[in-house]
Amino acid sequence: MTDEISPKDRFITVYGRNPVHEVLLDDDLRVDKVVIAEGARGSGLREIQQAARRRRVDVQYASAERVKKLAGNGRQDQGVFADVVAPRMRPLEAALAADGAAGLRTVLVLDGVTTPANVGMILRSATAAGVDGVVVPRRGVASIDPLVVKASAGVAFRAPILKAFTAAEAVAALKAVGFHVVGLDAGGDDDLFSAHLPEPVAFVLGSETAGLSPDVAELVDTWVSIPMAAGVESLNVSAAAAVVCFELVRRSRL
Repeated sequence: MTDEISPKDRFITVYGRNPVHEVLLDDDLRVDKVVIAEGARGSGLREIQQAARRRRVDVQYASAERVKKLAGNGRQDQGVFADVVAPRMRPLEAALAADGAAGLRTVLVLDGVTTPANVGMILRSATAAGVDGVVVPRRGVASIDPLVVKASAGVAFRAPILKAFTAAEAVAALKAVGFHVVGLDAGGDDDLFSAHLPEPVAFVLGSETAGLSPDVAELVDTWVSIPMAAGVESLNVSAAAAVVCFELVRRSRL
């Protein structure tokens, strides 16, 4: 394993003039740099430059094409982005090498959760509940962008995010160090509130429509369901994640 950590695993990139200005105004956030497209004009840029000077944040200039590429959203970047340090975000591989199962006892793994609002709300619930890590794969899951940050009410910046390439690779790595892998399914073997869930435990959460991808599903050790009444078949994935997170809190207090 290399000691070099990609910037994508250290920073959350925020694009758009209002979002960039907002993070610069928040003194609790550490902004690594601001990048502005050469020749960019219009409202908001002067305020961004002034706020960056006040915070002594490095302001760089690049071609509009490079800004679009680095921001990752050419339609909404508005010619500016900022890299915000996420102090608790790191590669899953690094977390397991440093802490192993001793440091990570409860983990969520997202699989096919492509709606930014759902990712943001899951990060908020998991952080509030004290979950040790949320695996947000680079492939198959919404990237952490201003939409995710907004849905998390800003919590995404301090969430315990673990980065991996795919959900299947993440689950395999967790199983290799002794994690018990739990999947949610309406036809699960037991209900969430009574199932035996030995730690360290990893809950895998899939999309409402497709569920877990086949290569992740075959790695699941235990399937559990959330009891439903009145003929309701399932919860939104972010609501289900909140139920899981605070069931873990309840169990930790027994």
